Amino acid sequence: MSRAKTVLVVEDELPIIRFLRPALEGFGLRVVDVGRGGAALDLAVKVKPDVVLLDLGLPDMDGLDVLAGLRRWSSAWVIVLSARGGERDKIAGLDAGADDYLAKPFGVDELLARIRVALRHAESAGHEPEAVFSDGDLKVDLARRKVWVGRKETRLSPLQFALLAALVRNAGRVVGHAALLKLLWTDGEGTPESVRLLVHQLRHRLERDPVRPRHLKTEPGVGYRLEASE
Repeated sequence: MSRAKTVLVVEDELPIIRFLRPALEGFGLRVVDVGRGGAALDLAVKVKPDVVLLDLGLPDMDGLDVLAGLRRWSSAWVIVLSARGGERDKIAGLDAGADDYLAKPFGVDELLARIRVALRHAESAGHEPEAVFSDGDLKVDLARRKVWVGRKETRLSPLQFALLAALVRNAGRVVGHAALLKLLWTDGEGTPESVRLLVHQLRHRLERDPVRPRHLKTEPGVGYRLEASE
């Protein structure tokens, strides 16, 4: 029988812990909580969490320093939960090694959806990524370089497919503008506007309503995310 997945909640506000604990335990997770950054680093070594929910405003140290400490040895999926919801804060958190970022206040359903993505990544760690991605009406076969929306095959340009493949390989995770520029334009000729235009084109190929995209989401000022539902 496999062990329950462990989530380490690094949060010093008791009302938030009381709010999170029943939802997380109801989801089948083992919950360990701690209110200080230094203690969180020590505890992480002992419990080896699968997912870390990390507040940035801790009483003894900045959450970004906790994140840096974790990343020296741990590959656990880290979701930042913070009242710092500005674009620069998100970029700083993701650049520091976070895998996801939710600004407070947030809904528990959205948090659980992000955790489902985290656990799927944890289960596939050390394995080759799935050759076929499927979510709702979207299906992407990376090996055969084929894409379907519903039952209809959709033709993409090489650059459009390269963007989609990068997002598929990081499904559920934000891929930053700088990473996409480096990946798609190895000659350095790409610009942020090039990425925006490519995303615009891709949405019109894949989304039933490009103005309200179901699959290809924007994290303002940060990058893009391919949604991966359960």
